[in-house]
Amino acid sequence: MTMKKLPPLNAMKAFEVAARSGSFTLAAGELGVSSAAVSQHVRNLEAYFGKQLFLRNGNRITMTDAGHAIYPQTSRALDDIAAVTSRILEGELRPRLVVSVPFSLAEAWLVPRLSGLVDRDPRIAIDIRVEDDPIDLARHDIDLRVSYGDYHYPGLKVMRLVHDEVTPVCSPEFWHRHVPPGGNLGDFHPSAFIHTHWGPTYASHPTWSDWFRHAGMGLRPDPAHGRRVGLSSLAISAARSGLGIALAQRALARPDLEAGRLISLSSVSLKLGHAYCAFLPSAKPVRDEIEVLLALLQA
Repeated sequence: MTMKKLPPLNAMKAFEVAARSGSFTLAAGELGVSSAAVSQHVRNLEAYFGKQLFLRNGNRITMTDAGHAIYPQTSRALDDIAAVTSRILEGELRPRLVVSVPFSLAEAWLVPRLSGLVDRDPRIAIDIRVEDDPIDLARHDIDLRVSYGDYHYPGLKVMRLVHDEVTPVCSPEFWHRHVPPGGNLGDFHPSAFIHTHWGPTYASHPTWSDWFRHAGMGLRPDPAHGRRVGLSSLAISAARSGLGIALAQRALARPDLEAGRLISLSSVSLKLGHAYCAFLPSAKPVRDEIEVLLALLQA
């Protein structure tokens, strides 16, 4: 393996502190060395790169374009080194658990389930990444990806989590204010319905027309006359805020239903086209905390 070519670390540190403080004198005070030593370190770094990093005007320094180009990554790299050093010296170097989820699942579904993992290990380091499919798990060092369906990541370890279902919900206030005589969902005006639009790449998500057909009713609410949102979690938020009746995923709406912020309007439910699945990199061992999290996500 070829050794990576790195600039002198002391020179990089002197440059970073001088750039951050705007002064060789202030940098010298932070580093506990003389101003001349800081200046020499910077000159050594400039010779290494073959670029002038500062414009010098007496005791004043200003970063050049080259200095601005390398400063951000230099600062982040030194921060990372400092963080690793601190954890090692404190005996707390631990791997970070990186979990990637779609937008709709992050707040309403994943975060509440992480509480069980944190209860087990309050000091666990967790990185929650909210992003759309497809994701390169290996490239981005992701430990676990949750996705709708089992077809996005062939070749990876896959575990079925939950096959959710949708059911009509609204806020108690909306129901009491707008319920038609007899309380039949089919008697509501089309403007009362909240429609979830998953985007152009999905076709298996149940619609209001699907639900009414499944319930044996002929109503086909027109999305043009109702409210339309782009996330399942947003549909639930809209219903909770009294904007209408949402066809909500039970797994996402459960906390609001249990707390009475939403009410279920029918015993009829309709399954999603696919289950939610967890994907794990084949090359990575499954750590204990991932096993615990998988069990929580299946509950």
